[in-house]
Amino acid sequence: MAEAQVTVIGGGLAGAEAAWQAARRGISVVLYEMRPRVSTPAHQTDRLAELVCSNSLKSDRENTAPWLLKEEMRRAGSLLLQVARECAVPAGQALAVDRERFAAAVTVSIEGAARIQTRREEVRQIPPAGIVIVATGPLTSDALAESIQQLTGSGRLYFYDAISPIVGASTIDHAKVFAASRYGKSLPAALEGAARCDAETTVSEGDYLNCPMNEEEYQRFYDALIAAESVALHDFEDPNYFEGCLPIEELARRGRDTLRYGPMKPVGLRDPRTGRMPYAAVQLRKENLRADSYNLVGFQNHLKFGEQKRILRLIPGLEQAEFCRFGQIHRNTYINAP
Repeated sequence: MAEAQVTVIGGGLAGAEAAWQAARRGISVVLYEMRPRVSTPAHQTDRLAELVCSNSLKSDRENTAPWLLKEEMRRAGSLLLQVARECAVPAGQALAVDRERFAAAVTVSIEGAARIQTRREEVRQIPPAGIVIVATGPLTSDALAESIQQLTGSGRLYFYDAISPIVGASTIDHAKVFAASRYGKSLPAALEGAARCDAETTVSEGDYLNCPMNEEEYQRFYDALIAAESVALHDFEDPNYFEGCLPIEELARRGRDTLRYGPMKPVGLRDPRTGRMPYAAVQLRKENLRADSYNLVGFQNHLKFGEQKRILRLIPGLEQAEFCRFGQIHRNTYINAP
């Protein structure tokens, strides 16, 4: 009897997990990943399971929907959840990871699995036979997206997703920011087992750095933001943004106080300099276990790079910030399915 075999196209989060789950059940897997031969507008490396947007895997607080999904994956023997725990960085009640160590550890596990053969080449058409899992995600190549479109019989659907800027830790003015998790809550258990990622860290009640703003500082920042120049889309592109990850300048256009009830909400924070809740606050989350860089939580945007540097340096504590990555948007393709 021939041994069962599955083809998995795409080495992102879903593809890596699918390949791992099939292999651990005795099924031979051929995993295709087009990087580094073919890159995308958002990927930076050739590693499997690279996180191109946020390094947060969302809430890890018991009895929340994100926690329940992760708990189901953990009980199913998820590779990604195991590695995420081992590469976690302090993030309050969320599970966030050192994205570089996370992707590196997943890549080592997948490429070292006896039943998984990893092929670094682009699949341009869906194979006509065999068991195939298409896990190429929203950054599917144009050729394969065309093949999927022909198979499903529907037009290509898409939205624009965005990523947040990252700043160097040494360029933050720590005299103007304070460390705190919202409502003083943290998740020490999220860092258990970090030794596999070859790093040592500690958990405190201050998993985020917070840049507090008074009303005058907020108004100045808001006025500069809504007047900033964005990168122009092509004439044929419809600015169809993903509602759950709107560029911050789009949120700002919905009203002067929208940001104060969104990514800049101050609730649950107390500025130690005043003893009061700030008028607004920008939260910075660690990018890695070295804590040498921080991302601006919820600050995904489509502004020109020069504008980002000018406007984000209006945030208290970031006046001299150097940027490891600027915010940008990229097109995500999806299938209209349940």
